[in-house]
Amino acid sequence: MTNKAITKAKENMSKSVDVLSRELANIRAGKANASILSNVKVMYYGTEVPLNQVASINIPEARVLMITPYDKSSLDDIEHAINSSDLGLNPANDGTVIRLVIPQLTGERRKEIAKQVGKEAESGRIAVRNVRREAMDDLKKQEKDNDITEDELRALEKDVQKVTDDAIAQMDKLAADKEKEITEG
Repeated sequence: MTNKAITKAKENMSKSVDVLSRELANIRAGKANASILSNVKVMYYGTEVPLNQVASINIPEARVLMITPYDKSSLDDIEHAINSSDLGLNPANDGTVIRLVIPQLTGERRKEIAKQVGKEAESGRIAVRNVRREAMDDLKKQEKDNDITEDELRALEKDVQKVTDDAIAQMDKLAADKEKEITEG
């Protein structure tokens, strides 16, 4: 039995999982990953644009990102954008491309990043639990308005809980995979 409250809850929980996935992709794990540059904005002809719209990003080695601007005149703007971002990386500009060397993580830094992963995962779980609460409230309102019976309410509440458990399990797997990537990096 599918109910509009469950359908909406599934959609919102899926969005929460996607958000967590994007947030975890932005966390640097000691390996070159183009997604760490996804929040870098470059001033290009007076407008802030995402870095990936003004340059191609390649990974020639495991810990090196190579940024090749489509327009060579934007090289300095790209370098400035990377320097002013909170990535903590030093771009090496050779006049045609920018190289970013991702430093090896120290044991202490790995622990800090693992904590950050845990915080992001917990934020995601909180979002999922809030969606579950909204769905449960909606179902109780439907029962109060005599749109569904008490038995249907119990069955639908179990469905909502199953959807919630599935979403949280997905988030836990994403977080565990990221932590493994960090500790093994």
